[in-house]
Formats: sequence, structure tokens, C-alpha cells
Amino acid sequence: MDINNLEVIIPVYNEQDNIPILIQGLRRVIGDSCRITLVNDASTDKTVAKAREVQARIISHPYRIGNSAAIKTGLRQSNAEIVVLMDADLQHLPEDLPGLLAQIDNFDMVIGARAFSGLSLRNLANRAYNLFASYITNFKIRDLTSGFRVLRRRDASRFLYLLPNGFSYPTTLTLAFLKTGRAIKYVDIANTPRVAGKSKINLLQDGARFFMIITRIATFFSPFKVFLPISIFFFIVALVYYLYTYLVFHRFTNMSALLFTTSVTIFMLGLISEQVSQLRMDRTEEGQSQ
Repeated sequence: MDINNLEVIIPVYNEQDNIPILIQGLRRVIGDSCRITLVNDASTDKTVAKAREVQARIISHPYRIGNSAAIKTGLRQSNAEIVVLMDADLQHLPEDLPGLLAQIDNFDMVIGARAFSGLSLRNLANRAYNLFASYITNFKIRDLTSGFRVLRRRDASRFLYLLPNGFSYPTTLTLAFLKTGRAIKYVDIANTPRVAGKSKINLLQDGARFFMIITRIATFFSPFKVFLPISIFFFIVALVYYLYTYLVFHRFTNMSALLFTTSVTIFMLGLISEQVSQLRMDRTEEGQSQ
């Protein structure tokens, strides 16, 4: 791969202790000529000074906007053909990068997959996200929230408008690529703990946000996957309630009628949303080809 067509984009916020180690590790693995861009999300420590010491390119937000906003800034200002996205907390090892780069010629996006073998709440939550996203996309997703990935900047730029400003750009990009027919590949990477600093992710607050983002993207690209189970649920409840009232009271109640009507209404909304989604995607592809 031509290093001149490669850029590493790293969102950073208060990572003064990790930046020198990460930059030196990247240069040791992929060479000094590779462009490394740090997007500083208004850090309040010595992150910028440490980045300048190792001569990394720095783009700074005037105030804190969010992790995904930093990724969007980096992508907008990049001219590289291939971009590497990774975190600055040293949980992504530079030594794993060649394994991802080796696959990018055959896939649209290559993602580093961590192992979730423990029974911690975070690991259980990640498994649940993976299962839900796998159902939405009909593809076995091994690590939905991994921020360590290699992809073509042109493809990523098409979905910038979908990315939230906070966390979860990995979730959105993964679902967007899969639902638009782009090929992705998972490559095993080391699952290392944070070396220094404090995690910016709140498990409960951000976990609920991840779930809402998955649902929103699923509704955007494949709404019937969301509407159909809800419709079936209401239909089953309506049928069970009707059988109960018929056997006990020998009549068809208003509540049964309401539940059946709700089921049909949700089903029809799903059909309409599916058609709207398809028309929107067709127009997006047409606009991209022009």
C-alpha cells in the first residue's frame, strides 16, 4: 500500500500521557512518512503540547463538541484515499494496524474486533449490541463499537451527515456500510486495558444512547426490521386477549379491536417507511454517481 495515500485520524480529549507513546508506536509500525492527524476536542490538559513535541498534525475544536465530531472534522480535512480511525487511549495497538491494512484492498472497511469473553456489564452490553445489530443487518457483527478501523475516505464522507457528535460513530458507520451493500471485514486485535487517563464513556448513559442510535439507523435504512416485530407483538397480544374474552365473556371487546387495529397500523407504517427508505437510498446513490 502507498503510504502517501494513507492518513491516521485520532480524536483526542485529555490524553497527554498517551499521545507520545501512540505516535511513536505508529511511526515505528508504518513509518515516519505516514500522515498522522490528531483532532483535539478542546482538551484542558497538555495534550496539544505533547502532540507538538512529537510533531503530529493537530486540528483543534474551539470548544468540546464530541468524539464523533472530531472524526468528522478529520475526515473533512483529509485528502487521503485510505484513512485509519483509532482511539488515543492505547487500547488500540499500532502493532495490529498492518493486519487491518492487509485486507483493505478486498473490502470497503476493515474493523478491529475485540474479544468479549468476560462477564462484566460492559462486555454483556457489547454482546447485546452485536446481536441486535446482526439482526438488523443480516450480518454477524463481532464488534459494533470498535473505533479501530480502516476505510476509504470517499465512502466514509457519504455518511458524515448520519454521524452523531458524541460517541457511537463506529456504530453508525458499520450499519450504514452494511445496509448500503458495502463489504466489511473483521480482524482480531488485542483487547488491552486503558493505560492512563479516565474513560469518557458512561456505561448507562452512553449505553442507552448506543441503543437509540442503532434503532435510529435501523429505521433509516431498514425500517421494516423495527416495525414488523412490534406489529407481531401487538397482534399476538390482541389474539391472546380476544381468546380470553371470548372464552370467558363470549364477546369481542373494544380492547381487542384496538390491539388488532394497532397491529395493522404499525404493519402498514412499516411498509410505507420501507418504501420511503428505498426511494431515499436510490436518490443518494444517484447523487453520488453524478
